[in-house]
Amino acid sequence: MVRAPSWRLALTEIPRALVDRGTLTQSRRILATAPRGDGHPVLVLPGFIAGDGSTTTLRRYLASLGHDARAWGLGRNLGPRSIGTDGEILVERLRLIHERTGRKVSLVGWSLGGVMARIVASRAPDTVRQVVTLGSPFGGSPRATNVWRAYELLTGHRVGGYDTRSQLAEASAPLPMPTTAIYSRQDGIVAWQLCRETGHDRRENIEVGGSHLGLAINPAALYAIADRLAQSEGDWHRFDPVRAPLAYPAASTVDPRALLS
Repeated sequence: MVRAPSWRLALTEIPRALVDRGTLTQSRRILATAPRGDGHPVLVLPGFIAGDGSTTTLRRYLASLGHDARAWGLGRNLGPRSIGTDGEILVERLRLIHERTGRKVSLVGWSLGGVMARIVASRAPDTVRQVVTLGSPFGGSPRATNVWRAYELLTGHRVGGYDTRSQLAEASAPLPMPTTAIYSRQDGIVAWQLCRETGHDRRENIEVGGSHLGLAINPAALYAIADRLAQSEGDWHRFDPVRAPLAYPAASTVDPRALLS
């Protein structure tokens, strides 16, 4: 049974996130060497309780590499209260971007934002190019996180209720487009085991070191996101940490099918 991270680890999240920010400053020159994008739209979804301000650094970085990085524009992420009971508000925003640009949209979601990204991608697959999640617990029980009680309080939805269970089932289902799950074993908010993909050649897992709260400013995560988004549409391939200028844990190269054994 997968359990939530220890409270000792959770209590170190903020200081470790500050370390991630310091490392980001030191890595700016390396990050600038990441592959450039082709200008297609990238919608960035914040984590639980967070708003677009939390993804500013990530969006600016992607924009500097030629991506059309966009904020989600729905205020703080309060689950169904922000995107609609059936995600209809977020789906409408996704379709609007697709219609106005004439191009498929890549989705980058942090934590709960990644769960939402997978749900809307399953509901509007014709509009989505690829999905990248950051520490998103789409693979199991919400009770294997340290924020499930706050989620119930602020969203009004029970994690054991039908709506939440059906949404998680949808989020964990295989998607028809390429997906990348970025996670950290040092995550103090959600159990890292819930944040990984399984099976299929167009799904992958990339492990980075660091905190949950620092994932959107984690240099290794940022480089990996940029590398994934720079791939040509229809020509997806797995991330190669050996060729990346930053260090990645050995587990980052694990074939997700091996996780089934």
